[in-house]
Parts: sequence; structure tokens; C-alpha cells
Amino acid sequence: MSSEETHETLPLDDVRVVELGQLLAGPFCGQLLGDFGAEVIKVEDPASGDPMRQWGREKPHGRSLWWPVVARNKKSVTADLRTAEGQDLVRRMLEKADVLIENFRPGTLERWGLAPERLWETNPRLVVTRVTGFGQTGPYASRAGYGSIGEAMGGIRYVTGDPDRPPARAGISLGDSLAATFACLGTLVALHQRERTGRGQVVDSAIYEAVLAMMESLIPEYQVAGYQRERTGTTLPNVAPSNVYPTADGEMVLVAANQDTVFRRLAAAMDRPELATDERYATHGARGHHMAELDELIARWTATQPADALLELLHEHGVPAGRIYKAADMLTDPHFAAREAIVRLTHPELGELAMHNVVPKLSESPGRVRHVGPRLGEHNDDIYRDLLGIDDDELSSLRSAGII
Repeated sequence: MSSEETHETLPLDDVRVVELGQLLAGPFCGQLLGDFGAEVIKVEDPASGDPMRQWGREKPHGRSLWWPVVARNKKSVTADLRTAEGQDLVRRMLEKADVLIENFRPGTLERWGLAPERLWETNPRLVVTRVTGFGQTGPYASRAGYGSIGEAMGGIRYVTGDPDRPPARAGISLGDSLAATFACLGTLVALHQRERTGRGQVVDSAIYEAVLAMMESLIPEYQVAGYQRERTGTTLPNVAPSNVYPTADGEMVLVAANQDTVFRRLAAAMDRPELATDERYATHGARGHHMAELDELIARWTATQPADALLELLHEHGVPAGRIYKAADMLTDPHFAAREAIVRLTHPELGELAMHNVVPKLSESPGRVRHVGPRLGEHNDDIYRDLLGIDDDELSSLRSAGII
């Protein structure tokens, strides 16, 4: 897929977003909106830009590989928000915008003269999306709130990992991404409501609450039944078989056959149909009670077969199973290719760059990755001259003063 812009209609191409956030929680919300066509104007500090430009484990040619993804489809302008002139530039942008995204500590916008109430004086239709660790209200609102703290407080850290070790991290910035995803949902709801009322509103997305929203029945389990979920490693408590099993060639295969009908199919695949009527394994509850011995029995069987042959057999019998993928597997998998789950674009310094495509897929108005993350201030002229009508002399003055 080419990185060139086209004139195809996208479902959010009538929505203008000004993104003031940095790092991940706010910018990922902007990425999601931009994926479906919103014009996302990212405002960055003129001296250094968003720290995401430098973040990431691998940086070939000194370039972050995270920035081209999280800033894809966006426009970059620079403005020093600590100055009255920079604040005025943003205020003028917001008069022509539909959405403001920010993920600063509560009170920061207010100190800059950009409180929602002031912005609504000139643009009452503006949706103000605010992403923070703890929300805009409450006794913890003013605390610094990174994603990891929200993951811990929201409950997911406690239940992640092996039972004999401290809580583990998921391996991705889960809290930030969840808060951003809920912020995007809230933004779209607020835009829909605006069509009824003609007014914008504040979308308040807190990281710990976004994590909490994913915790299934954890709270009533404790409140009603006195049961505290614990870390269980690769298994689901009382749900079997659902685990990672070894193969003859050293691969790992995940098998999930915990429903009665599916377990019968697994027993047939193992050429052990009697297992499905064995009182230890015949019901969901019985299999959960005898999880350890059932997992050992299945592992002895899977360890006799290469992964490819094992998976083919399981798929033939309608048993959910699959490898645990790494990046190399994703780049060569035919299903990923058939559904265009990975898109390839051209990066000006790195050449071809692969990344995940837009999700979810829409049958009539799908989103599209149009270009990788922009250079710092790449769209200053586009926005300041063309959108705001600032002339060359004023632009030159703003640059000389370090405002942009």
C-alpha cells in the first residue's frame, strides 16, 4: 500500500482534531481518529517535539520506530504553549476544530487560558477529550498518573503473571492504550450527541478506570462470593483445557477446548474418545477440578507431534488452537496477508515500513493509513498560513521568537 494521499472519502474526514497530548495516552486516541480520516493537527514543542519521537527499543538511523505508527495520518505543527503567543495560536485553531485531545495533568489547560468553558465561548460545539491517570475529579486527580500506575490500580497487574512471582507487565503500554481507546469511544459518542444538542462536552477518560472496565466480574466475585482472583500463569482457573502445550519440534501451541462439545472433538483428535465420558473430564466443572492431570495428559500427547501436524489435526477436528505469534510469524502468515492486517508504507529515511493496519474493518467506509508520522513542524505553513490566515511576516516573527 502506498503512503500517497488520495481523495477517497473517509468516514471522519469532516472532523478536525487538535491534539495537545504527548507520549501515548492522548496521541493513541488521535491515531485512532486519524485512522478513519479525521484531520488530526498535532501541536508539539518547537524545541524537541513529542518525546515519542525518541522512544522505542530499536532506533535504526537514530529514528524511533514507534513514532511513525502513533503519529500516522497526523499533521505536525509547533507552538510553545508556555507562551501567550503559543496559547493564542492554539486558541485560534480550536475555534475551527471539532475536537481537542489533551493528556496533561488536570488544571494545565486552565493555567494556559484554554479551559473548556473559555473555549466554548467562541466554539460551543468543541468536544474536549481529556485523558489522565485518575480523571479530572477526585482526591487523586492532581497526582502524576502513568499507565503502569493505572494498570496496578485498575486491577490488571495483580492478576497478570505466575502465582509464585510478583505481578507482571503485559509487555505493551496497556493502560495508556485502553484509556485512549475509551477516550476515542467517548469522543465519537460526544460528536454524535452534539448533532442533537449543538454543543460539545468534556470526555473524561482515566487510565485506572479504563483498566477497571476490562476486569470482567472481578469486583462482584469478591463482593458477593468473597473470591479474590489471583495470578494463574498460562491457565484460566477452573477452565480446562486452555493452556500452552509443547510439541515435538520445540514449538508452543495454545489449545482452548474447555467447552463440553469442543472437548469431545479434542478427545477424538487424540484418538481417546473415552476421555469425553470419563467422569473426571466429562463436564466443565470436572475438567476444572482435574485441570493439572488433564493438562499433563494433553501435554504428553502434543509433545509427540510436530507443531504443523498437530495444528492441522486440531483444525480438522474443529478444536481452537494456534501458535503464539511473534513479529516474524505475523509478517509471513497468509491470513494476515489476505485480510491486509499489516500495511506497508514508505518512510522518507527508513524506506519500506510495515505496521498494523486500521481496525475494525468497515464494509462501506473503512479507515486507511495514509502516511507515517510527520516531521516536526512539517505542516506549520499548511495550518498557520492556510487555515488561520497568518501572513509571512507574522510567521517569520513567530519563528524568530521561538514560538513555533
